[in-house]
Amino acid sequence: MGQVLLTEIQKGVKSALIKRRIISHFIYAGCTTITELSKAVGLSVPTVTKFVDVMLKDGYVNDYGKLETNGGRHPSLYGLNADSGYFVGVAVSINSLKICLINFKGDVLKMTSDIPFSLENTPECLEGICREARSFIDGLDIDREKILNVCMGITGRVNPETGCSYTHLTFTEKPLAEVLTERLGINVCIDNDSRAMAYGEYIMRNDKCARNLIFINVNWGLGMAIIIDGKLYSGMSGFAGEFGHNYGYDNQQICDCGKKGCIETEVSCSALYRKFIERLHNGENSILLKEKSIDEITLDDIISAVKREDVLAIEIVEEIGAKLGRHIGEMMNIFNPEQVIVGGEFSRVGVYLLPPVIASVRRYTLNLMYRDSDISISELKENANAVGSALLARSKFFALD
Repeated sequence: MGQVLLTEIQKGVKSALIKRRIISHFIYAGCTTITELSKAVGLSVPTVTKFVDVMLKDGYVNDYGKLETNGGRHPSLYGLNADSGYFVGVAVSINSLKICLINFKGDVLKMTSDIPFSLENTPECLEGICREARSFIDGLDIDREKILNVCMGITGRVNPETGCSYTHLTFTEKPLAEVLTERLGINVCIDNDSRAMAYGEYIMRNDKCARNLIFINVNWGLGMAIIIDGKLYSGMSGFAGEFGHNYGYDNQQICDCGKKGCIETEVSCSALYRKFIERLHNGENSILLKEKSIDEITLDDIISAVKREDVLAIEIVEEIGAKLGRHIGEMMNIFNPEQVIVGGEFSRVGVYLLPPVIASVRRYTLNLMYRDSDISISELKENANAVGSALLARSKFFALD
């Protein structure tokens, strides 16, 4: 009797894993035929047909009609049922929150504008995040029970497997993901913001994204995410990608991590802001001085000045871009990626960013390395973390153990 029960349990587990494999294929490949799906998951056509029929009845999969072909039988296209479930992404940055809702297919249904916020290591800050997330979810015109997972993308050291944050919101005895789950009443997972942004680009990019890429997140700090053969690389403890905390400069500038000379002290939005303000105090001119006092100038103002062709702002952006290109070149020499995507707040400077980056890459990188790699700007821009977090919520919900 015990052996029979064990066999039934094993069959149930195997069936669930096959369903997850099918859903994962639809996530990455979109609508496909039974034949294509059979090849992708390594199962026979009759077996896949049986599982798809069950998932059609359960409402997870839709029949999207016949595929147009040149003669012969027209096979049916199957894909995810958009309304069978929903996922929420919460993007936490130093000074703002952004929240995103996607459906089962990954379509973005709702996105907040930046919510003013200050990331601090306090219970009040955590409650503020929960309050905004609850307000967003309560305002949705969908059944709350259909929200299957929430993912929070947060800056700093994060272990997505344990659900622990080691840089921000570290005061809780329980893993942060567990605390958020209890507060929201919905399963919550967490991940590093750079990985969320990279994953968002990988899934949503208009031209099919490379399966081996590096995403450089130039925000207030400097982060990196690595995708190898279509999978996010997190490292043994979940901390892979702390690009900005490598030693880079003998500048005696203290980094947020407490060490001196980290790369992000020269290559980041905090570096852009610091250098711009320092040079104004040293007597240099900017169009912003006609509008504000030095102490009132914000990062957004500086980025706006770049777009308005402010000479000082552009000069500093180009200096930082050249340094960024040198360090990207180092990563290209190590990883030889198909693609490098530059995102984060710094990418908002637009056309002034890539030329100094590419020029520096060519100067410091092996010829064969940069010749075959594409360097581009994030397509999701300021929405990358929120969209990527929502997509991670979906993929983690169906992750294969």
